[in-house]
Order: sequence, then structure tokens, then C-alpha cells
Amino acid sequence: MVCGGFSCSKNCLCALNLLYTLVSLLLIGIAAWGIGFGLISSFRVVGVAIAVGIFLFLIALVGLIGAVKHHQVLLFFYMIILLLVFVIQFSVSCACLTLNKDQQSQLLEVGWNNTNTAKQDIERNLNCCGFRYVKIDEDCSAILGVWLTYRYRNQKDPRANPSAFL
Repeated sequence: MVCGGFSCSKNCLCALNLLYTLVSLLLIGIAAWGIGFGLISSFRVVGVAIAVGIFLFLIALVGLIGAVKHHQVLLFFYMIILLLVFVIQFSVSCACLTLNKDQQSQLLEVGWNNTNTAKQDIERNLNCCGFRYVKIDEDCSAILGVWLTYRYRNQKDPRANPSAFL
């Protein structure tokens, strides 16, 4: 048996769809957990997160059933939907890359000014007062982790070839 054959492709596709299913259930669960513990009071944010989770779950279910039964129609629709999702994600990514820092800041400030319940949640959970003012806490463990990772990533492995790049 060679990987890349029928059974390997089927098993990989099933594993991928199981991963999509777990991610979708995690997305739904985190959204429900956030509203249940009062971390998020905006129903619109939670509703969108749950809707995206349900959409991903249904797509994963279609792909899983299509892969297990080798159903040509389900696999075709699964392939088309994944292609459309990819095109949308790619378009949004390209649009985001075209914005410079000033445009990003302006867009974020407009979004900040147009929300009320999400603004209150963010101010309460992140301990800040408005869009421009942030109260800095003494806890910097997250920044320390990023700095250590960056430093470690750019260090040369002493066991590696001395003439190798990084």
C-alpha cells in the first residue's frame, strides 16, 4: 500500500473532517461558555460565532459522510463549498493586507464607536477606558513568552552545520 492511494486519501479526508468537526464544536462551546459566564454580553457576537461553528460543523459532516461512503455528489458539493470558503478567505486577507496602519486604526476606531455592548465587555475584561487609553498591568508573562520564542527562534542550533543559515 502506497500513501496517496484510495485508502490513504479516504483516511486523510476523514481525519481532516473530524478535525473540522472538533474545531466547530470548540467554537460553539467557547461562544456558549463566554455568554454563560457573562464574559460576552453582545448577542450579535455570540450569534455569529455560533452560526460559523454550525456552518463549519455541517460542512465537515457533509465531507465526512461523502468520504466514508465515497459519495460523488456529496464530495463534489463539499469541494465546491471549500473552494468558495477559500476564495472568500483569500479575498478578505488580500483586502486586509492593502490597509496601512492609519487606515487600520481608523477602521478599528469606527468599529469601536459603533458598538456599545461589546465596548463595555472589552473595557471590563481588558481593564481599559476607551479606544486610545489602555491601563497597563504588571503582569507581562504573555509578552515574555513572545519575546523568548522570538529569541529562541532566531538562535543558531549549536549542533547544526556552522555554515548553515540559522
